[in-house]
Amino acid sequence: MDVPYESTGRRAQKSRTRSALVAAARALLAAGAPPTVEAAAAAARISRTTAYRYFANQRDLVAAAHPQIDFPSLLPADAPTDDPAARLDLVMVASTDLTLEWEPQLRASLRLSLEPAHDGDSRDGASRQTLLRQGRAIGWIEDALTPLRETRPDIDIHRLAVAIRSATGIESLIWLTDIAGLSRAEATELMRQSAQALLQAALHDRSAEAAQPPGA
Repeated sequence: MDVPYESTGRRAQKSRTRSALVAAARALLAAGAPPTVEAAAAAARISRTTAYRYFANQRDLVAAAHPQIDFPSLLPADAPTDDPAARLDLVMVASTDLTLEWEPQLRASLRLSLEPAHDGDSRDGASRQTLLRQGRAIGWIEDALTPLRETRPDIDIHRLAVAIRSATGIESLIWLTDIAGLSRAEATELMRQSAQALLQAALHDRSAEAAQPPGA
């Protein structure tokens, strides 16, 4: 079995080289430049031959540059414990701020994840999809909706969180800004409103079902 290049000898130095290439890729993305392995190597003043030992292609490099956000929760310490709407809004403010902060990297990950595999690309479909699966947004939203587990056990919180995520992520930001022509401030405000609307729809629909007389 082949041993990964970074796992053999001079690991500290190799870790620094890898970090320099990733930082260069993120800087290129922020500047709107194509984050190719060659460009990142030039920006980091690392030879192309060396760079390709770390990243075989642009897809690998962009995957490494994808934000690794490991916060278990986006709620502040003083968040209300019994108000899902207020908790959800706090999470949406924080998560949309993160989306804006990492927008170039998230756009690149989305674009590459949608591209068909090229000849010679050894990655399978599952591994290509990891470019979009490194986020924590659904878990953050479920955390915000935790009070519903006791007050509204009839609501599928995971399903609701997925619905909210579908209307509030990088994909929605791109459509709202690039297609609908909204400013980023307008887009993020609309995403917050959409999150609240989906929550209220879930609360209303379940309440309406409960209010129906037997046999209705």
